[in-house]
Amino acid sequence: MTSPDFLTDPATVRVLAPDGTFAPSPAAERYLPLIEALGDAELEQLYRDMAVTRAFDQQATLLQRQGQLALWPPSFGQEAAQVGSARAARPQDHIFPSYREHAVTRIRGVDSIDIIRVMRGLSHGGWDPTDPRNGNTHIYTLVLASQTLHATGFGMGLAFDGKTGSGDPEKDEAVIVYYGDGASSEGDVHEAMVFAASYRSPTVFFLQNNQWAISVPVATQASASFAARAAGYGIDSVRIDGNDVLASYAVTRLAMDESRDGRGPQAIEAVTYRRGAHTTSDDPTKYRTKDEEELWAQRDPIARMRAYLTARGASEEFFADVDAEGADVAADVRKRTVELPVPTSDGMFAHVYADPHPMMDEQRRWLADYEASFEEGTA
Repeated sequence: MTSPDFLTDPATVRVLAPDGTFAPSPAAERYLPLIEALGDAELEQLYRDMAVTRAFDQQATLLQRQGQLALWPPSFGQEAAQVGSARAARPQDHIFPSYREHAVTRIRGVDSIDIIRVMRGLSHGGWDPTDPRNGNTHIYTLVLASQTLHATGFGMGLAFDGKTGSGDPEKDEAVIVYYGDGASSEGDVHEAMVFAASYRSPTVFFLQNNQWAISVPVATQASASFAARAAGYGIDSVRIDGNDVLASYAVTRLAMDESRDGRGPQAIEAVTYRRGAHTTSDDPTKYRTKDEEELWAQRDPIARMRAYLTARGASEEFFADVDAEGADVAADVRKRTVELPVPTSDGMFAHVYADPHPMMDEQRRWLADYEASFEEGTA
């Protein structure tokens, strides 16, 4: 587990203390003008995004437990890192998620039921990244770290096409890619950063350090902070309190603007915590302690932002409205999920090859014969 000293490390960007008081760290000073520019409506939107996403995420977890989904990767506990960074991106920017960026995709316009389709086995991709309704959001990537290569290459393409670095922040485009501490140990991240630095790709590497790569603790993966690694590639990097939505917003906003302006790639390490399981096929009680989980529960990002807004004068009516919206979103996704068709076995044979292939026909026949061998006629 990351040492708790990161909370008091002056190099870590933190704006809100765990109890929700406004207590900027020394490293946060340069970002305060971006936060001061946010009005009450924008601050309340950050809270709403986090709370509603959590309601959706918890409902999706229940749906998987009830047999409606094959798998679900919870985002429980990581809402601040995702919401702040997603709200920091501009409409023309491009998003490359991993597979638990539920808040990011919702903010960019992706219909959450499209994530459900993937986890139910009804879709190979989920949504069309070129559809304007999806906010330039590329599809979930379950192959660890491969999206960092995609994001770097896409950013290089933007630079080659002259779509970045003109000095016009309303026109220039940038890329942000999400990955985890476990994925950071993959060679793809190394290669992506080498090319991003060499070609000055306008890519922001946003690492969510949630402390556990499935069951491997962060201390086993890295002897120093992940932010420190970027220096080896000549990439500017910042470490933030990932449970502070204001820090996530401000640091990502500036990083995206600088990358978009032609200053090359940037890197952010958001120190957060995966309060849920890695996926619903995982049992974190096998490798995490109750004391550790309770420690991070005290740093909950939603409770922190609620305390801050309350001190600013947010009404109980506002919080009740957010809770009602979360309940409505959860009910809607449940209704639409149970109305989806049951996946068919034919889906696994589709799109394996561009053209019809005899091997697929042979395997389809084999499966049909195998299932027919059961008394009920199906496996």
